[in-house]
Amino acid sequence: MRSLALCALLASGVWGCSGDQEIENPSPLSASVPIEYPLDLWDQGIEGSSILKVRVTALGGVDSVVIMESSGYDAFDSSAVRGARTLRFSPARQGDKRIEVWAHVPVHFSKKPRP
Repeated sequence: MRSLALCALLASGVWGCSGDQEIENPSPLSASVPIEYPLDLWDQGIEGSSILKVRVTALGGVDSVVIMESSGYDAFDSSAVRGARTLRFSPARQGDKRIEVWAHVPVHFSKKPRP
């Protein structure tokens, strides 16, 4: 059985509308990760990381994904982008208002079991 260890599906860098009130970062709604390890890279024992920038909508969905740092493998990057589009978040907030923000999402493809 193949498993996928992904780290920090937390929004680590957030950009939203500027204002006087602090921005509360979005947070993932589920601990399960909808990103698949490409089978051919798994079979070859290849590991890698991609860093994505995702736009989290005011409703908590993802409507845009940009690769900030490539893993060097198209299959990893494509899988990360596909999976990131299905992520759901508790939306970012500024005061009582839900806001749209960009957030960094690191994706680590590793054969090592998650701690």
